[in-house]
Amino acid sequence: MQFAYPQAWWLLPVVVVAAWWWFRRRRAAVCYSDVRLFLGCRGHRAWLSRWGGLLGRLTVGCLLVLACAGPRIPDERTRLPAEGIAIMMVLDVSGSMNEPVRWSNDAPEISRLEAARRAFLLFVFGGTTPEGEEFPGRPSDAIGLVTFAAVPRTVCPLTFNHASVLRQQVERLEPKAGIDAGTNVGDALAEGLIRLQAVPHLKKVLILLSDGEHTHITEDNLRPRQAAQLAANLGIPVYAIDPAGELPADSPPEMRRNREIGRQTLQDIAAMTGGQYLPASEGIALREAFRQLDRLERAPTITYLYRRYFEYYPHALAAALVGLFLLCWLETTWWRTLP
Repeated sequence: MQFAYPQAWWLLPVVVVAAWWWFRRRRAAVCYSDVRLFLGCRGHRAWLSRWGGLLGRLTVGCLLVLACAGPRIPDERTRLPAEGIAIMMVLDVSGSMNEPVRWSNDAPEISRLEAARRAFLLFVFGGTTPEGEEFPGRPSDAIGLVTFAAVPRTVCPLTFNHASVLRQQVERLEPKAGIDAGTNVGDALAEGLIRLQAVPHLKKVLILLSDGEHTHITEDNLRPRQAAQLAANLGIPVYAIDPAGELPADSPPEMRRNREIGRQTLQDIAAMTGGQYLPASEGIALREAFRQLDRLERAPTITYLYRRYFEYYPHALAAALVGLFLLCWLETTWWRTLP
């Protein structure tokens, strides 16, 4: 059971107050010189009139509020057909994502993670870029989020409920440090692939956004190319977005070598899975990368947005009218008292 206008339930206190006011109001009376004539008479009708009237008014008022709330049940057999795919975003939140980048030409610098957050929200929900270009959004896609530093974590499983679930998790993201420092690309890819397998009826795509090479190396975790081979075997393309850019010319040779290894790893992952490598070192390039992803092929699916509802507000309204008629009839017949 759902309600089209749940805010109508705020009227319930008004119903209770009105019924209580009716119950506590001063009733009419007549003066009589000698009450001995009424000795032995029972006052059951007065009791029924007061308490029955109170309960009757409460019931009628609650039924009217229920009708205003619009009770309805979705018809699950008539879901809306749509063009959508399953997209798992695998996002690097290691300490290096705290490096500053420029979101637009006339804006102050922000962190790589903040730039990735803004671009991802544009990709999912749509909106206008600083250049005035429009993102249409992806309301028909099942989208999930895996974050990783040293350890991957499923922040949001695949869901069509983007507004109340996915957005909240994206806005809470922060770079990891301390014991969580490191970049575990292999296990993060494997985690995203596991989550994508939960929706066998949808076409699957994985987006990997990372600015560093695979540094968290243990005996148990997967290497990036091993995870990429798993994705290739499953037929899931990986689109690798690289927000790191080029290092300054005077950078230490070791740092430059690590940067080249990280870039080559992302390129190999994209090539092995049939995806694409997308360099995006600034906000403009990052938005353009997500714009290219927005042109991904869509496949027919069935969303969880229901096309038809069985409405029950007429039943609640009819019950309230019948109850009101019955209450008026009882108060003018069986419950009638004098004065």
